[in-house]
Amino acid sequence: MPALDVDRLRSETPGCATRIHLNNAGAALMPDPVVEAIHRHLELETYLGGYEAASHREDEIRRAYRAAEELIGAPEGSVAFVENATVAFSQALSAIPFREGDVILTTRNDYVSNQVMYLALEERFGVVVERAPDRPADAEEGGVDAAAMAELVHRRRPRLVAMSHIPTSSGIIQDAATVAGACRDREIPFLLDACQSVGQMPVDVSQIPCTFLAATSRKFLRGPRGSGFLYIDPQALEAGLTPLFPDLRGSDWIEADLYQPAPDARRFENWEFSWALVLGTGAAARYALEVGLPAIQERNRVLAGHLREELDRIDGVRVMDLGRRRCAIVTVAVEGWHAAALVRDLREEAINTSSVDRGSAVLDFDDKGVESVLRLSPHYYNTIDELDRAVEAMARLTARG
Repeated sequence: MPALDVDRLRSETPGCATRIHLNNAGAALMPDPVVEAIHRHLELETYLGGYEAASHREDEIRRAYRAAEELIGAPEGSVAFVENATVAFSQALSAIPFREGDVILTTRNDYVSNQVMYLALEERFGVVVERAPDRPADAEEGGVDAAAMAELVHRRRPRLVAMSHIPTSSGIIQDAATVAGACRDREIPFLLDACQSVGQMPVDVSQIPCTFLAATSRKFLRGPRGSGFLYIDPQALEAGLTPLFPDLRGSDWIEADLYQPAPDARRFENWEFSWALVLGTGAAARYALEVGLPAIQERNRVLAGHLREELDRIDGVRVMDLGRRRCAIVTVAVEGWHAAALVRDLREEAINTSSVDRGSAVLDFDDKGVESVLRLSPHYYNTIDELDRAVEAMARLTARG
């Protein structure tokens, strides 16, 4: 695997000159081609008008769709652009005709917004939310027990199986492929939240055979905020799955009492969203493909491993990530500190991090016995020197108390 030209990548990332950015699980620094794609379209809208600019850029917009599809190994016509991963996830959920007593099978590590949506469906429609067990944390495994979840797929025959590939609250990578395979065998819809994995590692829908995949632009993909996409399996489209509230972009009103969904993934889109951000997302997807997802994943593995090792040396700092397969999300609990205070103090030193509190990971944090964690999420454009400087700042702050 060829080594990345980190100097070139950093030169194409203006933010690297002024900050140590370790908040890529929140919103990564955009590279020049992404910013340029957005600016070019906004400038065109300024002089032509919004609708006219979109018409003028039809070819570039088609390229953005193909780039997003190629990023996840998906066929043409299977990706819809939406505002963010949560919108993508809710659009997919809305396509399932739930009835009272239907089971949604998920994990204890699913993203907070997903968990809340499941509970809302339980309250409104009487569905049953069942969470598969985790692997034992004392064996340093953690994350969902994929074999147990697959067995539940076969035994419980849920109406939908949904899971987060990587949770927001830790660096564990859950075994989505095993669960997806069980769902495929039983012809049960499988919804994957891949908002933290797309852009930081290879994600291929032929290897993880999902019905839906929700992704965002702003995180490890390094695109803009306010843009995301939803993959829909072509077989699900052929079977007639549509969102609960279709829009005029995704459907045609044929007769007074009849509408017809679009033949492709566009049926999950709304008319009004930012084409500048779509073009930025397409540029981000092309950039990631050019850099190479396997090389990105390997560099992220090295950076995150170094960061965990160095943070673990600081008195009062406890690395919270479990599992044999861990990604570039590093979470630590710091004795005597609420993580949000550390985020504030580190930001004053031009070091960007983020915090996650119990309200975003109730089950995970109750198991771990913590109220909050500091989340440091490096990406391939970061350097070992930057990580060491962040660790030194952490040691100084925590020693000060």
